[in-house]
Amino acid sequence: MSERIIAACDGAAKGNPGPAGWAWVIADSEGRPERWEAGPLGRATNNVGELTALQRLLEAVVPGTALQVRMDSQYAMKAVTQWLPNWKRNGWKTASGQPVANRELVESIDGLLADRDVSFQYVPAHREDGDHLNAIADQAASDAARTQQPAGTALGTPDMPVPAPVRSAPSRQKGAVEKAVKATAAKSAPGTSTGAPAAGGGRAIKAKFPGSCPCGKPYAAGDMITKHGSRWGHQSCPAA
Repeated sequence: MSERIIAACDGAAKGNPGPAGWAWVIADSEGRPERWEAGPLGRATNNVGELTALQRLLEAVVPGTALQVRMDSQYAMKAVTQWLPNWKRNGWKTASGQPVANRELVESIDGLLADRDVSFQYVPAHREDGDHLNAIADQAASDAARTQQPAGTALGTPDMPVPAPVRSAPSRQKGAVEKAVKATAAKSAPGTSTGAPAAGGGRAIKAKFPGSCPCGKPYAAGDMITKHGSRWGHQSCPAA
């Protein structure tokens, strides 16, 4: 039996329904991200994005590979692990007698799961202490929904999407997180006033995860970074 790999998938819709996208990220058995892919869906719902992300992930993994899938969508996970058997027995009708929504996607996923060793793990979304792979998939799906452009390792985009650090904090904690980030920035950069704009035009924040700057050089977790267009990078990026 092959070694189990870890993956996460996510969908996004700007408006629900609205411009939508999907994404997945695959890691090794230790949880280190190795490859990813994201794509646009035009106008669709968030649920369609979530199911499509799972479908595309399963299509990208060799059937004989043991797989753990991390998701923040209880709908998509329950649809294929809990509700599906009853839907099939009821002729693809819900308990209330209504046609099952997104049936084609659910049927496709059902076929892809056949004779596979796949386990599912629910992970809360947008948490400061949340799952790293889910945060990457969430950012990639959101970017695909916004740009309506495909991206990924196989498409010439090897750098993993880097989640904006404050995006993963619950909204009720956002103010406290921003204050903490500004305080850290002031300590890390003596002589710079708290909350002062960085060289990239935005405000500097501490990177939660390592990433790649637009200049091509990496930055480490804990480094102070700022937004350069649609990407994060060094405060003084030569490419900005």
